Parts: sequence; structure tokens; C-alpha cells
Amino acid sequence: MRKIILSVTLITILVLSIFSIHFLTESSKLGAHVVELKTDTGDTAWMIVATALVLLMTPGLGFFYGGMVGKKNVISTMLQSYMAMVIVTILWVVIGFGLCFGPSIGGFIGDPSSNLFFNGVSANTAWELAPTIPMILFALFQAKFAIITPALITGAFAERVRFWAYLLFMVLFILFIYAPLCHMTWHPDGLFFGWGVLDFAGGTVVHMSAGWAALAGAIFLGKRKVQKANPARITYVLLGTGLLWFGWFGFNAGSAVGAGSLAAQALGTTTVAAAAAAMAWVFLDKILGHKLSAMGASIGAVVGLVAITPAAGFVSIPHAMAIGIIASIVSNLVVSKFPKGKIDDALDVFACHGVGGMVGMLLTGVFASKSVNSIVGDNQGLIFGDPTLFLIQLKALVLVSIFAFSVSYFLFFIVNKITPLRVTEEREELGLDISQHGEFL
Repeated sequence: MRKIILSVTLITILVLSIFSIHFLTESSKLGAHVVELKTDTGDTAWMIVATALVLLMTPGLGFFYGGMVGKKNVISTMLQSYMAMVIVTILWVVIGFGLCFGPSIGGFIGDPSSNLFFNGVSANTAWELAPTIPMILFALFQAKFAIITPALITGAFAERVRFWAYLLFMVLFILFIYAPLCHMTWHPDGLFFGWGVLDFAGGTVVHMSAGWAALAGAIFLGKRKVQKANPARITYVLLGTGLLWFGWFGFNAGSAVGAGSLAAQALGTTTVAAAAAAMAWVFLDKILGHKLSAMGASIGAVVGLVAITPAAGFVSIPHAMAIGIIASIVSNLVVSKFPKGKIDDALDVFACHGVGGMVGMLLTGVFASKSVNSIVGDNQGLIFGDPTLFLIQLKALVLVSIFAFSVSYFLFFIVNKITPLRVTEEREELGLDISQHGEFL
């Protein structure tokens, strides 16, 4: 049956892509939020680089996660990230971009009909909020965010998930969780956008959605047979951290969608938050009686990158430092107190990405300043004496948490009904590299 489904899917996409010219016609009228392109070659050059940087984060995540698992699961864990680049790219072109940025349906989701197979996504027009770069570049930049989000989830159910079931869940996650959150947060007609929620580069859309889905997956799949395998390659973790940090400059500074002062500010806050969080993590480890470890420094840096993501273009450099330190301490304590005997979040995805994203969202409501970004307006952060923005961020945080966790758990349930999510005990014992892929280190 799987062979038939895969064959039909491949043939359908091939036929539709070949004959798309006959059933998809380019509209001469610009959409509501599609404007004439005012080309700025500097902005365009930077966004091409930023797009490549964000894509590099996904292989970086593969190394980051791959080094943490046991030796017999390294290839499978890394391949889960690499296949996200494959599957989500095609899904994004076929329907994903339209669901996120197509004409709004009630502020909750986009109408994909006008953007199927990138119809209407032109190199000669622009998105309203990025008028100086071609719309196709904006669409491809956004694709990289969609790619890494389901890849982040994989760390929670590492070493026990069937690969084909993961691929199916990834598709459903993009369609039913990522796309609505992206539309509500970043589309001008989106629900959260209208409320005034500030999420510069993906605190809700990427990290909270992935964190809550990770928790749902860890609960649904249950514990691994062997939970304390030694990390296969800590050097992979260090390499992955470096690639993630490097790529995150595209992730955050690229979200300014231009090569201006805001991009420079976001690059600065990203650098400082990551460094501050790594420092806080290893300092706290020492305070609690642990050794200063490469793993701790790496995890701390990533937590800082996660936490600054929603705030990167809204806060000052000193406040970015505070965000990194606070998020690192909170995530470190959550990792140490997490009920690992009951919930097996293998690589602490919820504690790092989910909690880090939530801390970043709340602290955006504390530290956002109109002197950094005029879009903040008069509803500045709590530290400036106005609780309005903080309460808006808190409301969005609660709603996103409920939505992402409950729908993710439901999707895991559906996928498990279609094809078993978890490998058998024998295959788990053998290792996913051999049992799922016929390969080994």
C-alpha cells in the first residue's frame, strides 16, 4: 500500500508541475498585499544570503541532535532534519506558501488557491511588508522557517520513531499547525497581527509550536527502551551549535527583510543573547555542582538564540543580554526538574525550544522599545510602565500553547492510526540506523 501511495503522489506532483501552465494563470491584478517591486539591490543581495543562512541551520540542527543520541541512531536522527529540507520545500511550493500568505480566511489561514505551485509568486512583484525584494525571494526565505520547525520536534522522540510515520506527521504539522500560526502572526490580516502581537522571527510560529509538539510527541510515543545512551559525538554537537549560531544571523537579521539598521540591530541582539545564555548556562551548572561541559555551553547558546528570536528587532543590546541570561537559567532549571522518568523528551526540546520560546515571547512584552523599532508604538514593554503589550503577548502565548499541544497530540493519534509511529522493541534495540535505513557508522 505504501508503494502505491508514494507512486501516486510522485506521479501526481510530476504531472501537475509539467502541465501547471495550462490550469494556473498569472493574474494581471496584484493581490491585496502584493505590490509593485521597488528593487533595492542591497536588500535583495542580503536576503539571498539570509535565505541560504537559514537553510544551513537545518543541517546544523542535524549535527546538533545527531551528536547527542546513541551511536546506533546518529544517521536516522540527522536524516530526519535533512528530509525536512526535501519534503517541506515541495509542500511549501505546492500549497504551503498560500496557506501562510494567501488571502486571509477569517484571520486564521490563507487561501492557497491563488498561490498553488507558486502561482502568482513572481520575481517582478513584492510582498507588502518587504517591498524592496522580489516576492519569490520572500517566499523562499519563509520556506526555510517552515523547513526547520518540524525538524526541531524530532529531538523529542529520537531513537524510537518510524521514519515514514515521521514524514507523514511532518506534512500534517505544516498544514494544520505551522500554516495557521504563521498566517495569524505574520500576515497583515492575521488574528495575532491584528492584536499587535510582536514576534520578530518566530517565537510563536517556530519555537513554541515545535516545543509543544515535541512534548505531545514524547508523551504519545512513551519512553525509550534505553534512555541513557552516551552521546555519540559531542564534537557533532559543537559543530551543530556553530552552524546554528551562524545560520541564526539569517534567521533573525534576515527577518528585517532588508539590509538596513534594523537588520544590524537584530544581528547584534542575536550575538549578545546567545553569548549571554551560554555563559549563564555553564555558570549555573558550576553553581549547582556540575562540571563546565561542551554540551552545556552548546545547549545554553541555542537557548539564547531561541529566546531572542521573537525579540531580536524590538529590544536593545543590554536587554538582549538580559533575555539570554533569564532564558538560560529558566531552561536549565526546567531541564533539571523535568519528569524524565515519566516523559521521555529525549533531547529536551520542550525545555529548550518550547520554554525558551515562551520566555522570549514574554520578555518581548517586557523589553520591546519604540526607540529600537517604531512598529512597537506607544504600547512599549512592561519595563517602560505599560502592561498592554505584555498582556497581549501573554494571551497569544496561552492560546498558541493550547492550540499547538492539542492539535499535535491529535495529529500523532491520527498518524498512528494510519501507520504505527513507534518502531518495535527489537528494532529499537537494534538501532534506527540499521533497522530503518540499512546504514551504520
